[in-house]
Amino acid sequence: MSARAQAVSGPPVTLEIVAAVFHGVAVSDAVAVLVVEQRDGVPRVGWSNEQVATLLGYGPEDLRAVAVEQLLPTLGGGELKLLLRRERTVHMTLPVRCASGALLECVVAAVPVPPPAGRRWTLRVTSTATEAERALRATADAHERRFATLTERSPVPTLLSEQGMRLAHVNDAFCALVGRQAEQLLGTGWLDAVHPDDLETVVEQAITVLEGGDREAQARLVRQDGSERSTVIRFAHVFTPGAGAGFIGTIEDITDRLAFEARLAHQANHDPLTGLPNRTLLSEHVAARFRPGAGGLACIFLDLDNFKVVNDSLGHTVGDALLVEVADRLRATVRPGDLVARFGGDEFVVVCQQVSEDGAVALAERIGEALHRPLTLAGVELHPRASVGVTVQTAEHAAAEELIRDCDIAMYQAKAGGKGRVTVLDAEARAQARDKLRLVADLREAIGRREITLMYQPIFSTADGSAVAVESLARWQHPERGAIPPGTFVPLAEESGLVSALGLLVLDETCRQLAEWDRRLGDRAPQRANVNVSALQLDVNLPGHVRSALQRHGLPARRLSIEITESALMTDPATARAVLLDLRELGVQVSIDDFGTGYSSLAYLRRLPVDCLKVDRSFVAELADGHAEITSAVIALARSLGLSTVAEGVETQEQADELARLGATYLQGFSLAAPLSGADAAAWFAGTRTATPTDTPDLELT
Repeated sequence: MSARAQAVSGPPVTLEIVAAVFHGVAVSDAVAVLVVEQRDGVPRVGWSNEQVATLLGYGPEDLRAVAVEQLLPTLGGGELKLLLRRERTVHMTLPVRCASGALLECVVAAVPVPPPAGRRWTLRVTSTATEAERALRATADAHERRFATLTERSPVPTLLSEQGMRLAHVNDAFCALVGRQAEQLLGTGWLDAVHPDDLETVVEQAITVLEGGDREAQARLVRQDGSERSTVIRFAHVFTPGAGAGFIGTIEDITDRLAFEARLAHQANHDPLTGLPNRTLLSEHVAARFRPGAGGLACIFLDLDNFKVVNDSLGHTVGDALLVEVADRLRATVRPGDLVARFGGDEFVVVCQQVSEDGAVALAERIGEALHRPLTLAGVELHPRASVGVTVQTAEHAAAEELIRDCDIAMYQAKAGGKGRVTVLDAEARAQARDKLRLVADLREAIGRREITLMYQPIFSTADGSAVAVESLARWQHPERGAIPPGTFVPLAEESGLVSALGLLVLDETCRQLAEWDRRLGDRAPQRANVNVSALQLDVNLPGHVRSALQRHGLPARRLSIEITESALMTDPATARAVLLDLRELGVQVSIDDFGTGYSSLAYLRRLPVDCLKVDRSFVAELADGHAEITSAVIALARSLGLSTVAEGVETQEQADELARLGATYLQGFSLAAPLSGADAAAWFAGTRTATPTDTPDLELT
């Protein structure tokens, strides 16, 4: 058969023309053509041109002998026969499988080759994508490339899984984070970088994300060099058509943040000088181990003896060095698992578990011996000693803080017993301490309810025997314990921080009573009231409190005299002088109480703005024995400085006469007038305004 007859059934053509057409089809970049032939009953590709390979992504020889069903996967069973017809050309729009596995929507035209060529067809494949679609595809490809570039160069470590746990992409930041190359991490290699202890958590969260949703996991990543980084991995679900479910993971490196937080936590709970746990951590430690009714938990409280001497004589730097040395010795002496804490200042606490009282005492003694070993600081050899209190938990301890409080009490008992001792808090001491705490609570309530009452003891002038003033004296009638002496509750108020509230109560009540006497008695009312002030009240706030009390009750300042003990003035003479000057500027008088019993400097006395010296009752009592030297000297000293005097504790007429002869300005004592309530004082002043010491025999001693 001629070439013309084999090629077409139309007008005759030469073989040269047929060859030219075949060559044009073979190299065409506009028409994708392949030839299908039946082999062993299966249609396979016998030939294809370059455009087919370009369109579907195959190599030049990849399509040869490929079954047509693989290229056209939607034509299963007998549907392929509908395309490969012998009778006519057939056009179908079908998805054609590309080399990547993706399906490309195309129009396929199957042209049967005329006989006697056998069972052959030429398939012309044309993509259905329009120019606009191709433009959109190009734009999408550009976006994908930009996204890939952004991801790869992002400083945020990123993972991308297109299907399951296998990674398809990691960016440079993640590679840098774990110190590995991308090739080592793709697939499931990234799991090797997860710390073995955290791997299960990470896998669980990733599997959950594959099913949808977002998750995060805190995990350590192990670098190639073995170092670790703490991270938070945040997984987000992604789905890739044709691939399946995967995830995107972004990693936050929190190593530095955790380290910073750890430093802050350590600083908050540790003493910066010694590195020991501080008071806060001590409380938490004891509370975490305290079980009511259980035993075996012990606290050992240490206070260095004479530490102030070291600070004052060698300086605070040496004092700090001593504290550091003590901390080191404590760490080296306690048992493994025991806690050593710095309670504050030169105080330390050791907490032990599973220990008997004998065991705790033995440990306390070992600590004492360790501390007492000599050391040299600033060229001086020191032998540190500590007073040590020991408490072991008993059934009576209801809370953890009671355990620390009791060993604190035991330490004070040890210090009071002569320092350098170990004392175990016994039941009696614990009962006394708790009773004291209850009394403090009662005192606080009594002050708040103004149940602290005042008595007023008249003060007489030796010039005319008239009662010119009163001294306010605080009294506490406890509802269950009866009268509590001032010598008990005033120091208690000072120890417990209640003395300021107590002092303000006395000041206010005195001013109120003076105002009330003025309304009832007129010019027969006491012209002045003396109020005692604690050393702890002697601060810059005192003048303001006095001014407020006077204004609140409409009194002039001359109606008030503030009494301050000699020892209180000498505690801080500079501050005391400044406060007294402010009081004097208000117009308030100032007296030094119990003069002669302290250690005041006469030079300071001359500089202090005071109006009166009160001669202590102990010197007045010596008059009965014929010893008038000190009383006489004090009165003479006051007179030489232009000050008045009040002789306290006048018990006999002979004492009154002698004091008047020595030149005392005023007298005060039970033999003259006992302390009176406000109402009784009103009645007394109403009837004795002009009374003299010798005119008051009706006042019985109380």
